[in-house]
Amino acid sequence: MISAIRSTKDFWTGIIYVVFGVGAVVLARDYGMGTALKMGPGYFPTVLGGLLTVIGVISLIRSFIKEGTPISRFGLKGLVLVAGSTLAFGLLLRGAGLAVALPVLVLVSSYASAHFRWERSLALAAGLTVFCVLVFLKGLGVPLPVLGSWFGG
Repeated sequence: MISAIRSTKDFWTGIIYVVFGVGAVVLARDYGMGTALKMGPGYFPTVLGGLLTVIGVISLIRSFIKEGTPISRFGLKGLVLVAGSTLAFGLLLRGAGLAVALPVLVLVSSYASAHFRWERSLALAAGLTVFCVLVFLKGLGVPLPVLGSWFGG
């Protein structure tokens, strides 16, 4: 039997995006939407879920039209490092602060890449940390410590 799918990578990417997008919209349906100027708790997940669904549908359509590369072997190292760095970020954030947790997240997750380079990863971690401290903590007033209680913050 010949498959109509020309790009399995685009097909499964589209499926994943549609599932997560529809899931976000379904989970957010019980929250208040608000408006674009005064967003409620359901606004962001609904909009993001809708965008993910649209991108997923585009990827699904593309999988039947454009020839693509087959799916390569499953990258367990990348999955463990990215998931582990996210978990470490959540565990470190309150105690160590954003200035420690965010570089750990960036460095550990970037190590999952085959193109990992220490110089670029350290520069990205430093730049992203400064940006997030300025935008989220100083600009938006998100109540997170720059340095947590473990460091006397």
